[in-house]
Amino acid sequence: MADLIIKGGRVLTPDSVVVDDGIVVVDSGLITFAGKDTGEKAGKTIDARGCIVMPGLINAHTHLAMTLFRGWADDLAYKGWVKKIRKIEMKLTQADIRAGANLGVLEMIKSGTTTFADMYIHMDEVASVVEKTGIRAALGYGMIEGINEDSGSKLKIREEFNRKWNGAADGRITTMYAPHSAASCSKEFLIKVREQASNDKTNIHIHVLETENELHLMKKRYGMCSVNLLDGMGFLGPDILAAHCVWLSDGDIDILKTRKVNVVHCPSSNMALGAGVARVPEMLEKGINVALGTDGCASGGSLDMWKEMRMASLLHKLKDPRYMPAEKVLEMATVNGAMALNIKAGVLKPGSLADIIIVDLKKPHFTSSNLISSLVHSTSGCDVKSTIVNGKILMEDHKVMLDEEKIIEDARETILNITGNNN
Repeated sequence: MADLIIKGGRVLTPDSVVVDDGIVVVDSGLITFAGKDTGEKAGKTIDARGCIVMPGLINAHTHLAMTLFRGWADDLAYKGWVKKIRKIEMKLTQADIRAGANLGVLEMIKSGTTTFADMYIHMDEVASVVEKTGIRAALGYGMIEGINEDSGSKLKIREEFNRKWNGAADGRITTMYAPHSAASCSKEFLIKVREQASNDKTNIHIHVLETENELHLMKKRYGMCSVNLLDGMGFLGPDILAAHCVWLSDGDIDILKTRKVNVVHCPSSNMALGAGVARVPEMLEKGINVALGTDGCASGGSLDMWKEMRMASLLHKLKDPRYMPAEKVLEMATVNGAMALNIKAGVLKPGSLADIIIVDLKKPHFTSSNLISSLVHSTSGCDVKSTIVNGKILMEDHKVMLDEEKIIEDARETILNITGNNN
């Protein structure tokens, strides 16, 4: 007997094929069947009539506990934003990070994100939150040279974090090395990170050419941009998660393609900070795996991946309406994210991780001739009815298996303590 059967809904199978009155069977944390008919029995059955059953969304780049800074540095260009955020970040305690991480996980579960990639500080607290709440995460303990520990101690602490948490929480937690960027870390330090990550067989999460300022700084410092510097060091490869990648040349795109680097597009944050428009259609055309991320709430304003999908689609249609069709954007938020994080998720098929969401279609905005288009362009996180990770129900019929009221109240108090304002 299986653990769980979801039946009666419209099931989104690979290549955006929708099976009406479909069935998804889950056993031991994996999908064992997704299709039309099965005689399988289960310990629990979810009636998904009037809903679509689909893969959980994957937020491939964020700074989770920055939920505490949502709205704090709005309407500032990147330099002014960083200055204001860094000043308040220095006040953060482990308890603060825990409160912000709990708030972020709650927001993601309620809006249908089942996996996220995080890069921030006090990451043991984030890992503990992930372990307790049931979500899936790829966690990187951020590294900027010249802040807090010396570079040797910094790398040692990250090694210890990886050893402690990689594969923890029944495999829901994986870890990454997370140097902030080539602009904020020396070449010598990045070489050490690359060596350690290779030794540990661990991925690397890094910001790459997020701003024009980084491009000019790197050319002044090294005579080349970040992509060329990292490539010349032997840094780049299929284990790299490169966030933003806004200021790329044609040659940079070719390098990323050749090295099989995974790119994460964060359109809301890039727009909010005036960072620019990443050349995503060209990257996709070249065959680069491009995933989708919200970045931190302090810039993007939200962890709702549905909003991010809509932004990703419409932003690039400014140049050409044929760019970024709904099917491609949905892939970026599901299967491409899974590929970038090296997890067997993002698609409903036998053998995949049972990371599944159920979206309520009984809404006016889903009255449409094109369901996939409606999912990308019309859905909000509030339409997600149930969220399942590793075969475990984290939210059912909009009821989260967490103390939602306490999480929100703790976050409000933390924001008030840090900023003096929680309105």
